[in-house]
Amino acid sequence: MQYDAKVTARMKRIEGQLRGVLRMMEEEKDCKEVITQLSAIRSAVDRTIGVIVSDNLVECLSKEDEKELDKNELVKQAVELLVKSR
Repeated sequence: MQYDAKVTARMKRIEGQLRGVLRMMEEEKDCKEVITQLSAIRSAVDRTIGVIVSDNLVECLSKEDEKELDKNELVKQAVELLVKSR
């Protein structure tokens, strides 16, 4: 699968958020602030997983040479990936 610039940008944003949390911890910020930021990171990761899985599913379903693969099986695999990520 090819990852587009939007997914890469999402990952870099998440990386920046993680660095921010580490900085907050070093500065001994209030735990509520740290947890709030960690929750935001978790949400961003979940959304990124959804984007990657859906893009991959669209790519797989649109390939002409994938006719042999059962489209229902591809959808099932995508759902399993999403469930596994939770």
